[in-house]
Amino acid sequence: MTATDQIRVAAVIFNARFGQIESNLERMGRFAVEAAKQGASLVCFPEMSITGYGTSASVSTHALALSSPLLHDLQKIADKNDITVLAGMAEKDGLSNRIFVSHLAFFPDRPMGVYRKLHISPPEKSVFSQGESIPLFDCQGFTFGIQLCYDAHFPFLSTRMAEKGADILIMPHASPRGVPEEKFTSWMRHIPARAYDNGVFVVVCNQTGENGAGLSFPGLAFAVDPSGILMAKDITGREGLFVVDLSRQDLDYVRQHRMRYFLPNRRKNLGD
Repeated sequence: MTATDQIRVAAVIFNARFGQIESNLERMGRFAVEAAKQGASLVCFPEMSITGYGTSASVSTHALALSSPLLHDLQKIADKNDITVLAGMAEKDGLSNRIFVSHLAFFPDRPMGVYRKLHISPPEKSVFSQGESIPLFDCQGFTFGIQLCYDAHFPFLSTRMAEKGADILIMPHASPRGVPEEKFTSWMRHIPARAYDNGVFVVVCNQTGENGAGLSFPGLAFAVDPSGILMAKDITGREGLFVVDLSRQDLDYVRQHRMRYFLPNRRKNLGD
């Protein structure tokens, strides 16, 4: 297959320590280099992997501006290793002083992209502000959207991304409590539907382990194909790389079948 027929994606099950930004970045850099060595064109880290995840007011102490010099190393890794790096953090907007849950896309030799979490969960609302836009990004001829954790529970967002041209939905999580098997079973109730209903791939990863701020995460990662079928999974709970190959052929199988691709037949104005 050519570069545009297939893309290798790496998702990292990652222990992001709260407030230990430099240590997190150093370990993320090592994972990103290893992902590149394994032939991945894109590597994704969990939600708030840079700053660590928390819902207390202390999050603001560790929030970073998009212009922070601490982010330069991830851009350098993307450039040097020809790999797109997706990484999350608490973002402090200097203009409004609001805090966003943001996921950054570091592209080789291209400006950085930013997705701000659109759906803020009830425990997060006292700290974080919601984003307002639905950006899409490109890598190796594939278009992808990012959804952060709670975002995945809102079907219209996946549909909107698919309507805008997404081939892949990447869903980094920071979902605490429980064990990997339980979390996997829970997520399999809704995530395959996002793929099946919209004819897209979905790739998921979560933080893992104790984060030093009173939260423990069950580590897991998995991928679902455009037919809603599980492709592969890692529910060991251990920190590490999950690597999967996504092919244009699997997208075409669904999108060229009049009874398997529902999106073109959706009636958008019902109820207006």
